[in-house]
Amino acid sequence: MNKRPTIIDVAKHAGVSKSTVSLVLQNSPTVKSDTRDKVREAMRETGYVYNRGAANLRGASAGLIGLVINNLRNPFYTELGVSAQMALSERGYAAVVGNSNEDPKIQANVISSMLEHGVDALLIAPSYGGDGKDLEAVLNAGVPVMQVLRQSQFHRDKIPFCSMNYYEGSIAAAKHLVKGGANNIAFVGGVEGTDIMTERRSGLEEVSRLHKIKLQTFSGDASRAFGYKTALDIAKNHPDINAAMAFNDLVAIGMIAGFAEAGVKLGEDFSLIGFDDIEEAAQSFPALSTVRCDVNAFGKWTTKLLLDWLENDVHPETPERMQVELILRSTA
Repeated sequence: MNKRPTIIDVAKHAGVSKSTVSLVLQNSPTVKSDTRDKVREAMRETGYVYNRGAANLRGASAGLIGLVINNLRNPFYTELGVSAQMALSERGYAAVVGNSNEDPKIQANVISSMLEHGVDALLIAPSYGGDGKDLEAVLNAGVPVMQVLRQSQFHRDKIPFCSMNYYEGSIAAAKHLVKGGANNIAFVGGVEGTDIMTERRSGLEEVSRLHKIKLQTFSGDASRAFGYKTALDIAKNHPDINAAMAFNDLVAIGMIAGFAEAGVKLGEDFSLIGFDDIEEAAQSFPALSTVRCDVNAFGKWTTKLLLDWLENDVHPETPERMQVELILRSTA
C-alpha cells in the first residue's frame, strides 16, 4: 500500500513536532521563520497536501482517525468505540465515529465521508454484505486501515484483522456446561454463516462431538428480543434441552427474562452462558455467567497497533487475537 503522506511524516522529515507542523498550517505567528521554511520544504518533499476541510473538522493540533462501528446500540461495540476514542485522545489524536447500523450502504457512505474529510487512518468493525468497494476505496487512498472483531469477505489479504480468541472461550464454556451435567445443549442467536458465529459456536461443537452430546442451533438476531422468544420456545417445545450458550450477552439477557416467565430456574433447572461480559451481565438477575471479552483492553491494544503503523510504519501481523476468560456467576 502506498501510504498517503500525513502530518506525522512531515514532522519527522522536518525534525519538528507534530504540533509545530500544525501551527505552520494555521499560519501561527509563534513559529520562527526558519522553522516555518523547514516545515514547508518538508511538505513539498514528502508530497503532503493540506486538507483544510479536515483541519476545520478535527482541529489542526491533532490527526484524525475514523472509527466505523457496525452497531453502536450494542453495549459491547459502544465500549469498543469509547475505549478506542480515549486511547486516541491520549496519543493526541481526534476521532470521528460512524455507526453503520449493520447496513453496508450506510457503511460505504460513512467511509466515503471520512475519506473526504481526510482521516489519517481507519479502524473498522464492519457490517456484513456489500460489494467491498468501500474498502477498496480506502486501500486506493493509501490510508492505513484495520478490521476489528469482525471481518468483511473482501480484501482479507490486504487489511489487517484483530479479534478475540472466541474458539478458546467457546471451549471453556462448553466444558463447564458438560461438567455440570448438560447433555443437550442449545446455541442461541447469531447470523448463520458469519465468521463470528462460527467461531463462537466452534468450541461447543467440538466438545459436543467429543462427549456425544446433542447440540441444537437457534440462529437469529443477536438481540434481547430473540433471546426472550427462543427461551420461551425452548421451555415449551424442547424440554429435553438443559443448557445453552448464547451468541452474546444481549441474547442471554433476553433468555433470562424468557425463562423467568416460563418458570425455569437458571442455575438449577437450566444452565446458561453468554458471550462478551457487558456491564449488564453482572447486574442481571440471576447474574449471567459469560465469556469475558475485555473490549476495553482490546480497543486500547488495536488503537496502539494502528498508530504504530501510522507513525512508525510497523505493519500489524494478522490475524491477531486477544485471550478471553470464562466468568462464572449464577446462571451456570
